[in-house]
Amino acid sequence: MSALSNRSFRLLFGGRCVSLLGDGAFLVAMAWEAYTLSDAPTALSLLGIAMTVPLIALLLVGGLVSDRHDRRRTMLMADAVRAALLALMGALAVSGELRLWQMMIFVAVYGAAQAFFDPASDAILPELLAPEQLGQANALDQMVRPLALRMAGPALGGILVGTLGPGAAFVADGATFVASALALWAMSSGTPARAALGRPASAGRSSRGSDLREGWRYVRGQVWLWGTFSSAGVAYLLFMGPAEVLLPFMVKHVLRGSGLQLGLVLGAGGLGSVGCALAMSRSGLPRRSMTFIYAVWTLGTLAVAGYGLASAMWQLMVASLAFNLLETAGTVVWATMKQRHVPGGLLGRVSSLDWLISIGLLPVSLALTGPVSAALGVRTTLIAAGLAGAAATLCGLMLPGMQRVDLDMADLDTMDLDSEVCLT
Repeated sequence: MSALSNRSFRLLFGGRCVSLLGDGAFLVAMAWEAYTLSDAPTALSLLGIAMTVPLIALLLVGGLVSDRHDRRRTMLMADAVRAALLALMGALAVSGELRLWQMMIFVAVYGAAQAFFDPASDAILPELLAPEQLGQANALDQMVRPLALRMAGPALGGILVGTLGPGAAFVADGATFVASALALWAMSSGTPARAALGRPASAGRSSRGSDLREGWRYVRGQVWLWGTFSSAGVAYLLFMGPAEVLLPFMVKHVLRGSGLQLGLVLGAGGLGSVGCALAMSRSGLPRRSMTFIYAVWTLGTLAVAGYGLASAMWQLMVASLAFNLLETAGTVVWATMKQRHVPGGLLGRVSSLDWLISIGLLPVSLALTGPVSAALGVRTTLIAAGLAGAAATLCGLMLPGMQRVDLDMADLDTMDLDSEVCLT
């Protein structure tokens, strides 16, 4: 693809591929270690809360830093922090000294670093690539992300956990962040005359408070932004906690599976995502983008109910494949819409608000999953979460003006194309 002809993007993309592979191993190791230290679903819930609270608390700061400072350098520092803490976490696990409260501290720092990395990562792409390459880049990301995070990474994690223990997987993930940081460092040399790569032109011109208010005013004036942020926030409250916490519990305690089988279930989801992203990289984006996004996200959330209905490991794999395939389809289109239609100087703040509002209630979802599943049962909780989350997602499409966005953006894209032709 033409996006890969850009040296800076190749380095960015290569570093992300490697670090996502380590993160896939980390997911298996963290869940397995949590359920080794405690057999209750609340163990993984506590880790999820510890990770997401600092992430949510610092997202606005991360978005502001992304729009005011060098985005590449921000990402590099976040990678360095995560590499160091994973090395320490792995050493404690290998020595048998790791405790649940220590894991909570480690993942809290991890989440704080992610709050700076993610907005900068979203916002840097339009600085590296031409507008017509953004869809390719996002499809590539969504193809490799599940391949590494949900397939190869979990498989590697299952092997490491089964042979060397969770500590080896933590150390391996730390090494991948070192590789990602080195790739980001290499981006500083050999770049075109846009000298400060990743540094927005408007950086440093106004106060931090006014910058935050500017980003919020922009989002508030765009129904496709605030409406999608809000519907995602409610849907994530309803289904994300059960999906994240109870799927590993289903594998280990309900179906009596192994760490390798957990990796296979996650890997099936990765297979669906890879196939979807590959198809979308060839076919391009749908014309009615918002309608498409809401349709596939609603169907994908329904697949969470399939986790609760499964009575065999292959059925969990099918549900995981469907969920991730449909989620990926919507994510590719959503990320490209933001990068094409949000002004570059606001993209970091808009992305941070996207993350903040969408996952703002995730700690509540994680905290409620344990007691709700204890009261209703694991299967009933998953089925109810899938149905309720799908209904909340679909409600976003019903907001006044949401479906009109498709026509308005199609007109803008046509005007942009006409302008490029005239300039040529």
